[in-house]
Amino acid sequence: MANYYQLLGISKGADEKQIRQAFRRLARKYHPDLNPGDKEAEEKFKEINEAHEVLSDPDKRRKYDRYGDQWRNADVFENRGGRGPSAWGSGPSGRAADFGPGSFGDLGDLFGGTLGGFGRRARTATASHVDVAVSVSLEEAFAGAMRLVRVPTVGEERRIEVTIPPGVDTGSTVHIGVDKETQLFLKITVTPHPRFTRKGNDLFTEADVPFEDVILGGEVEVQTMRSKVRLTIPPDSGSGQNIRLSGQGMPKLISPDEHGDLYVAVRPTLPEGLTDEERELIDKFRALRSGKR
Repeated sequence: MANYYQLLGISKGADEKQIRQAFRRLARKYHPDLNPGDKEAEEKFKEINEAHEVLSDPDKRRKYDRYGDQWRNADVFENRGGRGPSAWGSGPSGRAADFGPGSFGDLGDLFGGTLGGFGRRARTATASHVDVAVSVSLEEAFAGAMRLVRVPTVGEERRIEVTIPPGVDTGSTVHIGVDKETQLFLKITVTPHPRFTRKGNDLFTEADVPFEDVILGGEVEVQTMRSKVRLTIPPDSGSGQNIRLSGQGMPKLISPDEHGDLYVAVRPTLPEGLTDEERELIDKFRALRSGKR
């Protein structure tokens, strides 16, 4: 694996804004929600997410700049008087040296063989990758949510509060670094909704519209994820015709300020409890239509 700066395509002197912009650009390209079933893109997203987590944290970045992939063991190296691998030693050409698996001599033996070379993720003996299945409602996926999840540890079970970001969908993975030893991956499932159907960031629903409004045009009240709105029905709307409400869909996971659209399908309804006068008018309408045939 390339070093974190190479992964994000930035220089070692990049500032916080450049790091954030680089991450967002790559996240939009490789996010699992945008590449369903693409394992290569999923792995790439995990790598750039890890790079962003480290380089956006000043203390972690300082350790990474000095120790490279061994930054998690910086405290150990520094307690030994600062003797540890340098991530930025110069090779013959003056560029950053490429450290292979054997570059760190007996350091692997010192830590029980758990240290890899530059370009491999360092692991401690107690490191764990924990997958937790989490179900959320569509409303929670829209607004974001909090959950208490159990994290297994040696000898005890911890409970931590985690944040589910707006825009998650079934199949989304939320990565949380609990501590140095534990990486938590929330596997999200969004439960079906009785009123809305979701396709990507767009939502689909139906609206019952009186037949006279379907013919002549009118307005009906429609429930969105935020509130009720008045929807204009154009004249001569067909059954099943979709009317788009821009920006009323789901938030985008990478850019939660941006939303998909809501599509409302017109469902004409027949009147009930007609009066004699109304029946007469409908009869005249039928007669007029028959004369055109």
